[in-house]
Amino acid sequence: MTKYFLILTMLITTVSYSQNTLKAVVKNGKTNELLIGVTAQISNTNIVNATDKNGFVELKNIPNGKQQITFSYSGYETKIESLDFPLSVNDTLQVSLESSEGTELNEVVVQSMRTSRTIKNTPTRLEVMNAEELDEKSNMKVANVSMVLQESTGINVQQTSATSGNASIRMQGLDGRYSQLLKNGYTNFGNFASGLSILEIPPLDLQQVEVIKGPASTLYGGGAIAGVINFISKKPKEKSEYNMILNQSNVGQSNIGVYASKRKGKFGYTLMGLVNFQKAYDVDKDSFTEIPKGNNFTVNPQLFYYPNESSSLMIGNSFTKGDLRGGDMQVVKGYSDDTHTYFEENNTTRNTTTVEFDKKSENKNSFKLKQSLSFFDRKINIPNYLFSGLNTNAYIDASYVWNKEKYTVIGGVNLIYDNFKQRDIATLDSKSFTTGAYIQHTWDITENIKLENGFRLDNVQYSNQNYSENQIFVLPRVSALFIINHQWSSRIGGGLGYKMPSVFTEQTETMQYQNLLALNNVVAEKSIGGTFDVNFKDKITDDLSFSMNHMFFSTKINKPLVLQNINTVYFFVNADNPITSNGFETNLKFVYDENIKLFVGYTFTDVKAKYLQGNQFLPLVPKNKLNLILMYEKEDDFKIGLEGYFTDNQYLYNGSQTPTFWKFGAMAQKTLWENYNVFINFENFTDTRQSNYKGVVNGPVNNPTFDEIWTYTEGFVFNFGVKMKF
Repeated sequence: MTKYFLILTMLITTVSYSQNTLKAVVKNGKTNELLIGVTAQISNTNIVNATDKNGFVELKNIPNGKQQITFSYSGYETKIESLDFPLSVNDTLQVSLESSEGTELNEVVVQSMRTSRTIKNTPTRLEVMNAEELDEKSNMKVANVSMVLQESTGINVQQTSATSGNASIRMQGLDGRYSQLLKNGYTNFGNFASGLSILEIPPLDLQQVEVIKGPASTLYGGGAIAGVINFISKKPKEKSEYNMILNQSNVGQSNIGVYASKRKGKFGYTLMGLVNFQKAYDVDKDSFTEIPKGNNFTVNPQLFYYPNESSSLMIGNSFTKGDLRGGDMQVVKGYSDDTHTYFEENNTTRNTTTVEFDKKSENKNSFKLKQSLSFFDRKINIPNYLFSGLNTNAYIDASYVWNKEKYTVIGGVNLIYDNFKQRDIATLDSKSFTTGAYIQHTWDITENIKLENGFRLDNVQYSNQNYSENQIFVLPRVSALFIINHQWSSRIGGGLGYKMPSVFTEQTETMQYQNLLALNNVVAEKSIGGTFDVNFKDKITDDLSFSMNHMFFSTKINKPLVLQNINTVYFFVNADNPITSNGFETNLKFVYDENIKLFVGYTFTDVKAKYLQGNQFLPLVPKNKLNLILMYEKEDDFKIGLEGYFTDNQYLYNGSQTPTFWKFGAMAQKTLWENYNVFINFENFTDTRQSNYKGVVNGPVNNPTFDEIWTYTEGFVFNFGVKMKF
């Protein structure tokens, strides 16, 4: 019996000796940030664990001998450590993981929230289109940013004119007036300028585009009901950058663009210039233009002065001039007669001067003062009618940021002056003056919970020939980020918003503001809205990664401004019942072997105008939209992509429904030499266009009327060009 006991004791001792323990701490190899939720596993065993909030992980019961320990984390390169057990020294293993290609978004510093945080640590839900995406989209539309937005989930670019191509942006299915367009944080694209704004912003000098969906009232005030789109320009670096692009399309558009930047010592500069030439284009041979004849150019120089490492001063000026002429092809070509008389001209001049001073303290606090002065001059001319005016906008904002270990506080004040003067007749003259004060607090409650709350107080004075109004708006806002683990996170946010009344809307744009009365005793539209999203990311296999974002949104606008007419005279009133917008967006991304990427985007939108009798669906809003993008890219060599977009039925203003439709596109880009890229793009190669269903132009040639635009008008377009970098 004693013999068997000794044998059993020796076996237990041997087994116990072979059960080893490994302790490790895992960090970001670049920032030394502790990584939570990293998977550590002994290869070919079920011994696995994940790092805690301190980046610490412990593996137990490891057999003797040489073992491979795999450390894996979504967005980082997998690392394998080979160790012989038992270990000679039982110190805690220090492991560093390097970010993998395709996860740049995790390290992008967002600017729209002014907190200098990366996107993954920002409580407000925010989407970023980086320089790579913008480079791809600029191949499709060199002249402006319309393609950048049109093919984004949850954003619609709505064409407002059949002959001039004017367009506006819709988010969450709401009219364009409920979204704010910014360039580097400046609000110079609203009211009279809104119908042409996205057509006059080139993508050539953009570093990134940031999109906030849902209320963003704290920092941006009135108009930020459906969301904010901020176009952010590049800044000069020590390494010089000189780019040039040449482009030609089958629809008669030619583009020449240049961008240059350089910083040397205390001085730096950026310079962007773009010239666009467009021939009149009639795809359906109905003798009316789908694309107007036009010429426009933009030049935007910026000078930077860095007196020391903590201060900077920027002075910039952007000048854009455009002339568009559409309508009867015979008239556009200069051969009008008694029958062929119809045309539509848009002549615009935009000049924006900006000044920005930034001072950072040793304790990471910062002060920023920014100012802009913008003039937008526009003439709309059709037979026997001319509408012309000058919109002046002045903006000044002073803010201070306090950065502490666990929180960031932003406080500031701003002033906005907006004045529209109609030429020849002062019917629609108006002006407003907004004084605002705001504060925003971002608090890292724990490593996994981050809270952001804000408060804005605006006082708006508005006046026109009929009445004057003084309104005060109290705008609270709150959002939170919950990091559940390395795979799951969630954001929730909501707030109040408002929009001051304006006669410049999508509907009045389509009628060139004819027979339109000035506002009279109307009040601001007020909103309450919010978003909630869930994020997931993981690796399906070593070569295949997957990420998902699912967002719900809801917005209610009270006292909406509605266009009415009596005997062809048009005027605005506040409706008693609200507009509601509810829905969700789903974005899926698959990346295989870092080179093949599949994007899937789906949007469900249910927008209702409760003031309507019977059918309450808001016109020109598809309930379902699907985006599909497949890309193959070999870095610095070759990329090719295929796109497909589905749009559901839409209601028109007369209550009828449009058909559903698909649009497909393909593009390719090849690096021939180190500094030269050639590209070709086939947009809408299935030739989906509205005239395939019914002619857009109605009535006599000399006095036509036009159907509402609910799909593409120009049909199949291809373009090709070359990009040069020096």
